[in-house]
Amino acid sequence: MARVCPLTGKKVLYGNRVSHANNKTRHRFMPNLQNVSFLSEALGIRVRVRLSTHAVRSIEKNGGIDNYLRNTCDCLLSSRFRKMKKMLESKAA
Repeated sequence: MARVCPLTGKKVLYGNRVSHANNKTRHRFMPNLQNVSFLSEALGIRVRVRLSTHAVRSIEKNGGIDNYLRNTCDCLLSSRFRKMKKMLESKAA
């Protein structure tokens, strides 16, 4: 499983740990990914996904997964979320 958030695109970063003696050792900085589930009220389904905590906060700030998908451009969403957005739009129509 890739360590990439499907909504924000956060991924592993590489850099150095630097000691007081200025010794440099390579280090991987992992994104803070969490397994979360959101209830889509419009579709009546529970969506389980692995997101960064930044994405979880963005979804909660927008009032849930339904509102977040409605207000977000398709070009910023992964294919799974684009399909879910189309299902929301067809359900609303």
